[in-house]
Amino acid sequence: MGRIFDRLLLFLYSIVIGTLSVAAIIVASGLLPDLIVLNLPDGMLITVITVAAVLFLISIRFFYVSIRRERTSLPSIDQRTEIGDIKISLETIENVALKAAGRVRGVKDLKARIRANDAGLDIMIRAIVDGENAIPGITEEVQRNVRDYVHEITGIPVSYVSVYVANVVQTQTFKARVE
Repeated sequence: MGRIFDRLLLFLYSIVIGTLSVAAIIVASGLLPDLIVLNLPDGMLITVITVAAVLFLISIRFFYVSIRRERTSLPSIDQRTEIGDIKISLETIENVALKAAGRVRGVKDLKARIRANDAGLDIMIRAIVDGENAIPGITEEVQRNVRDYVHEITGIPVSYVSVYVANVVQTQTFKARVE
């Protein structure tokens, strides 16, 4: 509801400012000499016309923004089947990839980024590992899990899975105090 009200105000503002700036240009240029007489120096008249023209151009832009349709569709992967079209958002694919990577033991604090290309999906996973397991083994398992699970769930081929190990979890060891 707030956006509609804001757009309405912007629409009205653009109409009022546009009308006033056109009127200022007409009066300052002397196109209606019988109605209003301005006793301003020539340099000031040019300034008034220039400012009014700039305001008119800005009001045209505001008018366009107030009436245009918003296209806020999220990026998605579109597939066509014999029954109809399927659209899977990149956010959905990202969540599926995070779910698959989260199943690997020893990884934490996962983040994913998805890019679509002609060959399939490029998936970049950022992870923090626990440091108790070999990093090459963990990353290969993450790559396999993500590739297989995303392809199985979405039906979209995965062309590339990159794993970036950002850090190793620092585990705190506490010494038990015996009294």
